[in-house]
Amino acid sequence: MKKLFRSALLLSLLAGLCLSANAQSVVDSTAEKKSKFTFSGYVDAFYFANLNNPKSQKNLGSSGFERAFDQRAGQFQVGLVQTKMTYSTDKIEGVVDLTFGNNADLGNYGNVIGPLGRGTTALAIKQAYITYKATDKLSFTMGQFGTHIGYEVIDAPLNYNYSLSNLFNNGPFYHVGLKANLAISDKFSLMAGVVNGVDNMYDNNKAKAVIAQAFISPAQGWNVYLNWIGSNESSNTSADSTGYFSLFDLTTTYQVTEKFFVGLNAAYGSQKGDYQGVTPYYTKALNWGGVALYSNVKFSDVAGLGIRAEYFDNTSGVRFLRNTLADTGTDVISFTFTPNFTLADGMLTLKPEFRIDSFKKIEGAGNEGVQQFEDSKGNFTKNSQTTIGLAAVFKF
Repeated sequence: MKKLFRSALLLSLLAGLCLSANAQSVVDSTAEKKSKFTFSGYVDAFYFANLNNPKSQKNLGSSGFERAFDQRAGQFQVGLVQTKMTYSTDKIEGVVDLTFGNNADLGNYGNVIGPLGRGTTALAIKQAYITYKATDKLSFTMGQFGTHIGYEVIDAPLNYNYSLSNLFNNGPFYHVGLKANLAISDKFSLMAGVVNGVDNMYDNNKAKAVIAQAFISPAQGWNVYLNWIGSNESSNTSADSTGYFSLFDLTTTYQVTEKFFVGLNAAYGSQKGDYQGVTPYYTKALNWGGVALYSNVKFSDVAGLGIRAEYFDNTSGVRFLRNTLADTGTDVISFTFTPNFTLADGMLTLKPEFRIDSFKKIEGAGNEGVQQFEDSKGNFTKNSQTTIGLAAVFKF
């Protein structure tokens, strides 16, 4: 009888352990479904030769804003190193997106002043935000996040061309604030938010910027984004000071076929007053803008070609891209040809690139030395430049 009792007890214990293990397995499986941690990143390196052979060894002209990130000529460089960590559940997501290198500093230029002065670690924060998913359709995001404006992004793996457009260079890079996103359907969504101005960790006055976006997908493979930001960017700390900045942006893409893709980015901006204390005071609103056309064709799983044609107009002189020697605004036509070669199971992309930037020519006798770009002697006798280079992008 005792043996029978012990056997029954042993069987009960084993059954209990099995049920407990199964229950824990179900819990672990459920937790796995509800939460996910990802770690990713990339590094890119590049070399660009400038056929003008500028004495300064730079792809920059008289304003210093002729190129966004690939600013130096004739030198091998590391562009950007990224480490991105994301943890998400059914209700919340946290993102820490850190970047390092020259391009990271340029992209986060509004974070250069920290609580203790220059040299702040905030330069490494490309994105750091928390998203709360209130419902399946409504979410709220707070922190520092990439801008909704424009076609191109800072991340080299996400752009077909390596060098960045003038529209990208003259639009916002990121925002710090709070936004709400309402996904009404998979073809229509709305976003609105309040942020600390344009590309600023700290607001430079008491007013806040308003951002908005409408997403529409009229047909399969066709996406349209209507974007806007409006902000008082005056360096005056009072909320009613005049320094209004407004930018409307249209970005649209269409997957024509499995191998052919087209895109368009158009922007129209307006400024009045002063802009962050670094431009003259404008008593009336001045406008700037441009349009860029994109096309990508895929020849095979390994090779493809991307072409960008862009016109950027700042003849009003209100943005930073201008001819500072002649103290006038300018406009530019750019053509960029970028083959892509994808290797190592998609982890490595080689991007040879050929680019031409042709600026408005300064006419009149005696103005030969006040063009946009310098020559080999350091004189500004060129109104255009041609660069040829190669970028290597490794992502993981």
